[in-house]
Amino acid sequence: MKIGDLARAGGVSVETIRFYQRRGLLSEPARTTGARRYSPGDLERLRSIRAAQTAGFTLEEIAALLDLDQHDRAGARALAEARIAAIDERIETLKAMRAALKALVKDCAQGGDGPCPIIGAFSLPAKSTPPHGQTRARRV
Repeated sequence: MKIGDLARAGGVSVETIRFYQRRGLLSEPARTTGARRYSPGDLERLRSIRAAQTAGFTLEEIAALLDLDQHDRAGARALAEARIAAIDERIETLKAMRAALKALVKDCAQGGDGPCPIIGAFSLPAKSTPPHGQTRARRV
C-alpha cells in the first residue's frame, strides 16, 4: 500500500507517518516502481504506536518499548509499570481536583452574599505594588 493508504488505514495523516519515520518509529520502505510500498506489518506497527500514545506513552517511551519488546520483556514491563504508576498518580490528582470543585459547587448552591465561591477560587491575586518611592527591577 502507498503512504496515503497507510495513513487512512491507520487513522493518521501522511505527515504523521513521515514524522514517525524521522523519529525512527516507522521504517521508510525502498521505492518499487517509483512509489514506496508499505506492508501489513507497517500498518500493525503504526496502530501499535497510536495505541501506546493513547495509553499515555511518550514517543521516546514508545521507541524504547518497540525496541525492548524484541529482546527484553522485563524492560518493556518496567516501562509499562512506570506508565501505570504515572496514570495512578494522575488519577489521584484528578480525584482531589474533582472533590475540591464539588465542594465549591456545593458552596455556590447554598447562596449567600458576595461573589460565587467558584469564581473566587479561580481569581488571581492582585499584583502587589512596591512601596512609594521604590521601583521594581526590570528584566531585560
